[in-house]
Amino acid sequence: MMKAMRINYPLALVLAAGVLAFTGAPARASETDSRIESSFKKTYVYKTYLKDEHIKISSKDGAVTLSGNVADETHRPMAQDVAEALPGVKTVDNRIEFMGDRPAEKSDTWISMKVKAALLYRRNVSGTKTEVYVKDGVVTLKGVAASQAQKDLTTEYAKDIDGVKNVENEITVSPSLETRGETTGEKIDDASITAQVKGSLLAHRSTSMLKTKVTTNDGVVTVSGTARNEAEKALVTKLVTDINGVQSVVNSMTIEEPKKE
Repeated sequence: MMKAMRINYPLALVLAAGVLAFTGAPARASETDSRIESSFKKTYVYKTYLKDEHIKISSKDGAVTLSGNVADETHRPMAQDVAEALPGVKTVDNRIEFMGDRPAEKSDTWISMKVKAALLYRRNVSGTKTEVYVKDGVVTLKGVAASQAQKDLTTEYAKDIDGVKNVENEITVSPSLETRGETTGEKIDDASITAQVKGSLLAHRSTSMLKTKVTTNDGVVTVSGTARNEAEKALVTKLVTDINGVQSVVNSMTIEEPKKE
């Protein structure tokens, strides 16, 4: 009798442990999904750019679905970039719809949208204080800048947008002005930094076609992939360094081997 009890007792423990392990896994997955959904709406990018849009997020075992609609077309990929960068996310199914008229590629409206996107995340230019007007591919910039260097950089960023023929910079310089990146005391989360970097590189003509992978850890951005030459690699470093929240940049991009004739 006692011998039988000694044999069955460990077996009961094993069965109980199995039940706990089986029921514990879904619970952990549920906790991760809840954290992903709540973290998305706590990100800097969501609170700064997406909060007024009608975006819904749901996660099941790390597979995220984004739904709803946006009034600004650039917000659709922005939401996806943030979601993809959140810890625990495995895949993102972006079902967000754009509620508006899509401008023709390289039209004045399209160029204006691209220029604004290029300036949006910058630390050393004032995207929120810069007005952008486009007529027949000629971009006119108005507003205020904290320095001549900031004004010149705004011109440089605008010129690097596909379809821009010329830039007329009418921005006035006011040394007392503080840039948005300097005035924000909020610590920007890694997912938002990654999303801003991806959006910025995609907006520029010189970097939009580059194959890059972006990860961020405590504000340190690591960029990998390939560039055609050292100049392209250096440009990526320059653009990423000027993103709000970036502490430093590790550029691990490799240079493509020249094709043999």
